[in-house]
Amino acid sequence: MENLRYSIIYAVIRPEISEQISVGIIIIVGEEIDVRYSSDKLKALKGLLPDKKCMFITQVVSSLKANKAVNSVEAVNYLSRYSNNLITVSPIQAVDVAPTEENKQWLYSNYVCDE
Repeated sequence: MENLRYSIIYAVIRPEISEQISVGIIIIVGEEIDVRYSSDKLKALKGLLPDKKCMFITQVVSSLKANKAVNSVEAVNYLSRYSNNLITVSPIQAVDVAPTEENKQWLYSNYVCDE
């Protein structure tokens, strides 16, 4: 049985103290990559960061999904090693559960946002 693997996308609020908010998740099942993000959390950043930084974070996170910019495990590993001071991606983690849509939603709800 194949396990679910995931990586969390964080917006960095204060890099000097590593303060961050999870805004999205990359879910990996075999070679399939699914990027999900919370529009509500991205909107909430407006109260925490200057407009330019909010726009940058929103554009990058939404383009990861829309442009299929993350299309392999190697791409996720690259992002987790080389992040900037506004967006970070966690190393890939595995969860010993079946790769069902319900379990993918559970990951998103628990690690990003219960919408």
